[in-house]
Amino acid sequence: MKLRTYIVEDNATIRENLIATLEELASVEAVGVAEAEDEGKAWLATHGDQWDLAIVDLFLRQGSGLGVLAACRNRRPGQKMVVLSNYATPDVRVRCAQLGVDAVFDKSNEIDALVDYCIQHSAAPADLGAAMQTPNH
Repeated sequence: MKLRTYIVEDNATIRENLIATLEELASVEAVGVAEAEDEGKAWLATHGDQWDLAIVDLFLRQGSGLGVLAACRNRRPGQKMVVLSNYATPDVRVRCAQLGVDAVFDKSNEIDALVDYCIQHSAAPADLGAAMQTPNH
């Protein structure tokens, strides 16, 4: 099962490379992108049943990823919010945790960890479905 992923990232090169990497390595399907806070908040709020994972950068063309995160605090159970930023400092990680973020990854050295996270969460629904379809003996 592909992980329907929405990406809030204002750098087109990073965004395109991230999508290509995650679609190739982690069974991710990009369902949309935003470059600004308002655009990201609006899409995530109005398409609540169309995404499983949102990957959010903190510094955007307009506004902040923190605003996107705050707007999604009451998302559906199972929907994951992660931050991918060059500024994944301890203070930023604490603030993101306060906003209900599921994970924070540093762009410079934690892309592999993000890929692993996506693989883990894309496999979970399929594993659950397989377990439910297994006949009892």
